[in-house]
Amino acid sequence: MTHRDFPFVLSDAEWRQRLTPEQYEVMRGHDTERPGSCALLDEKRAGVFSCAGCEQDLFVAKRKFESGTGWPSFDDPIPGAVETESDRKYGMVRTEVHCSNCGSHLGHVFDDGPPPTHLRYCINGVALNFKPD
Repeated sequence: MTHRDFPFVLSDAEWRQRLTPEQYEVMRGHDTERPGSCALLDEKRAGVFSCAGCEQDLFVAKRKFESGTGWPSFDDPIPGAVETESDRKYGMVRTEVHCSNCGSHLGHVFDDGPPPTHLRYCINGVALNFKPD
């Protein structure tokens, strides 16, 4: 990720204390959790999914859909909650999604989602918290 200042900033030691080892590897190390491994994949209640790093609200539950990929998928974020940039790792070009408040890696966005946006925000479940309505 391109370096820039985010509103919510912690030192590396503070991130390691705040996050579980798996969350740290995904959110700060740009890793990916195993597909199908997160309980939030099956979360169907009304509510809001927020960043596990800084608690910023990212996605409303009504925008979540079953993509069959093994990761929570959404067709649209809360306006201004996420930012994207080009990810050229592994010999391919993808669009990375990160939290606009703390810069934590969340996942990737693809253009194979359902109407009306045709987007699929494929998000690591460990990067999310869920707050039911």
